Amino acid sequence: MNIRDPLPDPLADHVSLKERLRRGELFSADCPSRSVLKHITSRWGVLILVALLAGTHRFSDLRRKIGGVSEKMLAQTLQDLEGDGLVIRKSYDVVPPHVDYTLSPLGLEAAQRVEALTDWIEMSLPRIMEVRQER
Repeated sequence: MNIRDPLPDPLADHVSLKERLRRGELFSADCPSRSVLKHITSRWGVLILVALLAGTHRFSDLRRKIGGVSEKMLAQTLQDLEGDGLVIRKSYDVVPPHVDYTLSPLGLEAAQRVEALTDWIEMSLPRIMEVRQER
């Protein structure tokens, strides 16, 4: 177990070459996991995933909920997360257009993990701000 990571790592003992190839090499510049990492951990990706933990949202609801996100960035980030299989987009054939976004089972797993990070940030914010003021 890594001292910096209190969660048990099931891959800590031994990882076969086959498993490493299947899993990807995050530190390799050409690994496809890099784009998934970018989509999940971008500012908007994190906020969208955490917002969708509360359930299905319409585009306009997400835009209102996530302060500061432009329509363009919200649309692009949702497309990226949908392309990675993390978000499900359901479009209704009505006027005006109605589109719902919800987490896929894979997206739920990712959202729960990034929510833990956002919770840590919010709980640690007073200490972080204190360090910032000391500098």
